[in-house]
Amino acid sequence: MINEDVGAYLVGLARKTIERELGLPAQNLWESRRPEGIENLRRGVFVTLYLRDSRELRGCMGIPIPRSSIVQDTVRAATMAAFHDPRFPPLSRHEVDEVILELTLLTEPELISAEPRSSLPKQIRIGEDGLIIESDERAGLLLPQVAVEYGWGAEEFLIHLCLKAGLRPTDWLRRDVKIYRFGAEIFAEETPRGKIRKVTLPAH
Repeated sequence: MINEDVGAYLVGLARKTIERELGLPAQNLWESRRPEGIENLRRGVFVTLYLRDSRELRGCMGIPIPRSSIVQDTVRAATMAAFHDPRFPPLSRHEVDEVILELTLLTEPELISAEPRSSLPKQIRIGEDGLIIESDERAGLLLPQVAVEYGWGAEEFLIHLCLKAGLRPTDWLRRDVKIYRFGAEIFAEETPRGKIRKVTLPAH
C-alpha cells in the first residue's frame, strides 16, 4: 500500500520533471520533502495527462516492470508521457497549465490461467485489474481505469487489450497468448498543480 504522502510527492515530481524539460522554473527535484524510504520502493509506474476542461487524453506512457527506484522510474514515465507518446505531439509550454497529471503505480503482474479459455473473462475484476497481453509477435497493456472510463465489461476489456497490442479482437482466446492482471494505486491532481488525491475506482 502506497500512502498519500508518497503518491502526492510522486505526482509533484512528475509535474516538475515535465516543467523542467520545457525550460520552466521548477523546484529542486530532489528537495528535502521527499518521503523517507521512498528510494527503496519499486513499482511499475504510468503517468497520464488529461486536458483539464474536456478530460481528453493528452499522453500516457510508463514502465510496467520497475527498472530502478520508484523515483527514477516516475521521472522516466513523466518524460515519456509528455514528450514521447507516439499518438500525440510533444507537450508544449502553453499546454502545461491545461493538463491534469495522474500517476498509476502497478503491482507485480500475475499470469491468469483459465480452462476452458473462454472462461477467462470471469477472472477479471473491472475496477480492480489492469491487463497485459503478450504473444510472440505483440504485447500491450491497459490500466484498470480505462475499462471503468469506457464502461467495458470483462470481455470488452480483453477485446480492446488485443486491439491495443495490434492483435485480432479474439486473440485472447489463443492458448499461445498470455494474459496477465495487475492491481494499481492511482493518484491525481484535482486541477493543474492543484491538490493531489488518491483515486478510488468504482467496483463492478
